[in-house]
Amino acid sequence: MAAKAPAMSPSDMPVSDVLDRATGPRRAEVDELLALHAEVSGESPVVWAGRILGFGEYEYRYESGHSGRAPLLAFAPGAARHTIYLANDFSERWPDLMQQLGPHRASKVCLYLTRLTGVDREVLRELLRRSLADTLDQWA
Repeated sequence: MAAKAPAMSPSDMPVSDVLDRATGPRRAEVDELLALHAEVSGESPVVWAGRILGFGEYEYRYESGHSGRAPLLAFAPGAARHTIYLANDFSERWPDLMQQLGPHRASKVCLYLTRLTGVDREVLRELLRRSLADTLDQWA
């Protein structure tokens, strides 16, 4: 019996399938996030886990032995909010940027943006740059 593919893996699913889930004003925001992630990463988008747009890829292995693959930068468009995946503890590590960003919520690795209205695009770009640099420093 073939081994089951990890849930977090790239797929051949068309990027347009994920983009087309966003409608109305959110669609323009998704297009903007797509362009920003591509610009910062220098990579083309690939669909991960059926809903995440990932840019580039790296492999990780923790001391526990757990290993896997993940996108260097990624975001998931959603009906209620956009989820942007960043480096571990980004909000604690870069409070200067978080204070300037605009309306958001954050968890350990996720930045949640209900809308891009009021979000400082240069601050968002810098968050993506720092996250990418951090990931490359740690895993490349």
